Amino acid sequence: MSARPSTKFLDEPWPSLPLPEWKDTYATLHRYAQIIGKVCLALAPRVNHWWSVAFSVDATGLTTSSIPYAGGVLEIRFDFLEHRLVIQTSRGSTRILTLEPRSVADFYRDVREALNSLDVAVKIWPMPVEIPDPIRLDKDRQHASYDARQVQCFWRVLVLADTIFKEFRARFIGKSSPVHFFWGGFDHCVTRFSGRRAPEREGANAIDREGYSHEVISAGFWPGGGAVDGPVFYAYAAPEPPGFSDSPVRPAAAYYHREMKEFFLPYEEVRQLSSPKEAVMDFLQSTYEAGANLGKWDRAALERPGAP
Repeated sequence: MSARPSTKFLDEPWPSLPLPEWKDTYATLHRYAQIIGKVCLALAPRVNHWWSVAFSVDATGLTTSSIPYAGGVLEIRFDFLEHRLVIQTSRGSTRILTLEPRSVADFYRDVREALNSLDVAVKIWPMPVEIPDPIRLDKDRQHASYDARQVQCFWRVLVLADTIFKEFRARFIGKSSPVHFFWGGFDHCVTRFSGRRAPEREGANAIDREGYSHEVISAGFWPGGGAVDGPVFYAYAAPEPPGFSDSPVRPAAAYYHREMKEFFLPYEEVRQLSSPKEAVMDFLQSTYEAGANLGKWDRAALERPGAP
């Protein structure tokens, strides 16, 4: 079992989160999150753009929020302060699993046993999504890492991002997503909509057809992976208007990734600036303005009067 880290560092602004130092824990936690996310997917009423299955950042970690079940509600929370998975029902029943180094297969088994003990009957598809070379979650003994301090650092960054994204969301009066964490891509994000239908994406799967049925400009935080070797703030427009990739965006550290078709702002550079929050807000605003102007959005109708 990993030792419980001190939480004093949580008072430190903008902690470091280098991908190589926690990539094994990241891979394991991603799959833990998918197990719980699939419970949401099976039980929660479907909301447009899959918003009903995303997690929210809360005061201790990540939560499913309330899921209707059997005349009441079920809620599952990742508590990254005490390193527990808390499963609660509105009937007053609770089951708690310790978050510690254990295989994904064992975590899957323990979650299923906890749900069964609460009389929560749920059938889920045990294949992870949006992960290269996936292994069935109930068979995965390859991923079994859990560094408690690195998980707390990750959650602390999510809290910082969450507060900025919510402030940014408040500037917009058009249709907007909640600020939410998608367990598939393992990213925290917020999305604005122009109000217009988008052309159907060629070769899109059911998730993408739903998610990109309308014109969007989306921004978020992602811990990185693959061609991106560290945590980043990101922004993209879908469909991408001509000229978007060459738009001058702020701050100077931001760049356009030609392969992924997104603007990125490296987190490790942001955290060393004199005002990281201002830099992230500048990135969100400038990428939105680039997409909205080039896409001919009706900004006067969509933005809160007096907002930056």
